Order: sequence, then C-alpha cells, then structure tokens
Amino acid sequence: MPTDEREPLRPAVELSVSGDSRRDMVVEVPPVERSPVLPPVWPAPPTSLTLRPTSFERRERRVYAALDLGTNNCRLLIARPTRRGFQVVDAFSRIIRLGEGLSTTGRLSEAAMVRTLDALKVCAAKMRRHNVARARLVATEACRVAENGQEFIDRISRELGLEIEILSRETEARLAVSGCATLLDDNADLALVFDIGGGSSELVWLDLTQRRGNWRRSLGHRLEAMNCIAAWTSLPVGVVTLAERFGGRQLTQAGFEQMVDTVSELLKPFEAKHGFRPRVERGRAHLLGTSGTVTTMAGIRLGLPRYDRNRVDGCWLKASEARAITYDLLARSYEQRVAEPCIGKERADLVLAGCAILEGLLRMWPAKRLRVADRGLREGMLATMMAEDGCYRGFYRRASRPS
Repeated sequence: MPTDEREPLRPAVELSVSGDSRRDMVVEVPPVERSPVLPPVWPAPPTSLTLRPTSFERRERRVYAALDLGTNNCRLLIARPTRRGFQVVDAFSRIIRLGEGLSTTGRLSEAAMVRTLDALKVCAAKMRRHNVARARLVATEACRVAENGQEFIDRISRELGLEIEILSRETEARLAVSGCATLLDDNADLALVFDIGGGSSELVWLDLTQRRGNWRRSLGHRLEAMNCIAAWTSLPVGVVTLAERFGGRQLTQAGFEQMVDTVSELLKPFEAKHGFRPRVERGRAHLLGTSGTVTTMAGIRLGLPRYDRNRVDGCWLKASEARAITYDLLARSYEQRVAEPCIGKERADLVLAGCAILEGLLRMWPAKRLRVADRGLREGMLATMMAEDGCYRGFYRRASRPS
C-alpha cells in the first residue's frame, strides 16, 4: 500500500504527452512469472546509445524504474514504454526528511538515514517484483552538500544493493525539463521551468523561439525542449532550509517577507546576467512549476477534498490566484494549514517556505500564468532511458542527452 496519499499506486496509467492532465485507464498486464532474484545492482547509465531492440513490441516489454532521493521525499516510478510515451505500472512516495537539521549541522542525521533506508527497502522490493530491466537511481541536494552524503550512498549500496548516483545540479535541472516538457505552451516564446525542492531550487529558462518547427505530439520529440535551454541556475534554498532558518509553524508577515527577500537577493545576479524580465513583461511567457508547492496550490484552488493528481497535473493558475493562495495560507494558523486536505501535517510547516520561493520568482519575473506539473525528474529519467534504448529512435539521433 502507498505510504503517501499524495501519490497512490497507479497501476497501468498511461502518461499523457499532449499536455492534457487526464489519463485513460487501461487493463493491467500481469507480470511474467519468474524465479526470485537478488536485489539488483544497476550500473551507471551508458555513455553511448548501444541498446537497439529490433522491434517496438520487444522494447515495450521492458520495465524501467526511476528513483529520486530528495531532501524531503523518496519517490519511485516504474513504467513500460508505449507508442505515445510510457505507461506507469507502479509508484511510491514517502516523506523522509533526509535533510532535517542539515543546514545547521552539515551532516545527515542517523534518524533521517534510518527513515530513508526504510523507504528504499520498499522501493527495492517493488523493483524486484516488477522485474525491472533498467533503472536510474539518483540523490539530489541533501546528499550533494552533506559531509557524510557519500558515506550514506555507500551504506545504501552495502545494505540494500542499490547503486545511487549523486546528481549534479545541472543534470537535475535538465532532467526536470525533459520530464515536464509536454506541458509547455506551444504558443509561448519563453518559459521558466522551476523545481522547488527541499534543499535547493532549480530554475531553467527555455527560449522556445529556438524550436525546430512544430514539436510533434510524442514524448521523444518534446524532449527537444532540452535544446531550448537558454540559461539555468540552482538556488541554495528549498522548503526545508528556509523553514529551518525562518520558521515554518508560526510565521509572521515580517518573517515571510524576509524569506522572499532572501530568494530575491539570490535571483538578482542571475537576472542581471541574462535579462529575462523585459521579455516576460512583453508577454508570451509563462512559468511551469514542478514541485509540491505548486501542486498544493492547485489542489487548494480546485477545492479538492483530497489531493487528486489527475486533476492537478497540467492545470493552469493565474499568477494572481497563486498569490492570493499564498497570503491566505500566511493568514492561517499552523493548525488550520494542517486541516487543509491538500497540505496535511507532514507539509504544514514547509508550505509557506515554498510559497515564499514562488513569490520571489513572481516578483522578479511577473508572468501572468503558471502551469502546474505533478511530474518532473523521475519522468525525465524514464523518458531519457527509453529514448536511449530506441523507443523514440527518430528523435534521439537529433537531441542531446543530459549527462
């Protein structure tokens, strides 16, 4: 059973590649009976494209997995390729707060590592059960910056047999773009893809005027968005680090403004170098957010009695609506935020920090529209692996691969 209601198991759900958040349910194909296997150890992704199955039907039978070990969450997605993209056969998400206390101690705590190992045991069992043929398992900011980050990765390898790579900030940003590229507005000239994480926030500006013709409605061709990257940066702040610094449960208006000012100061050098603000002010630009902050906002805006990924993913918010939600949440007590169905106890002390990061982005780049993506890094890894294996052969010979 899933441990996080925000991401229940979604057997045999096909990922939309047209930007429509609705999914068509299909009949689940029972797994092929095989003898038990030991916990798999997957090597690092190959540097060249060597896997070329002879037919799509053979490629379609392969099962892929992508695991994102973040500062706040451990998330797994298991899927098989389809002609339109890929079909999710299993998923897992658990809040582990791996980066808890990291900003003050510089180290991952033993309690946080134990919580994470427990979650990874579930992920390993799921990958064995689905006979995963290829996987990419990555860790992000918490393991990047912690003094004992690599030690923990080695411990995971010894105890669970899982080989996890610590992802660079640039690769994380590029994969997030490829994961949600299908939600980019075809009529926009400029888009900011942002991922507000627990320990860092990745920002990628896409110059969509550089597209080579009209993107076809396939996942492979929409991966070409990576070739439209105009600039990127990684801010050393996320919801966990900001909340630990300024407080998350009881936050005043003044404290919130301090959070926003911190983000704004980090954005100023990036904007001074690249000058995106005038282009945003001229219009034909939008923001595309892939994080718990924006999905929470969308759930609140839709008035959902319980978080529903199918309704949230791909929906649009006006910037004014997002800001209204921010200041409404700021006016609520901690207990009132806990009572909000799309927040709950596990996120109530972090949501305002995410709102502050988004507010900083909107003050710097006043776009009028924001699209919400409940997809990102894991989907980007899956799409990239499938493209490498020839599932989108025509596209992948032309598009560059993230390192």
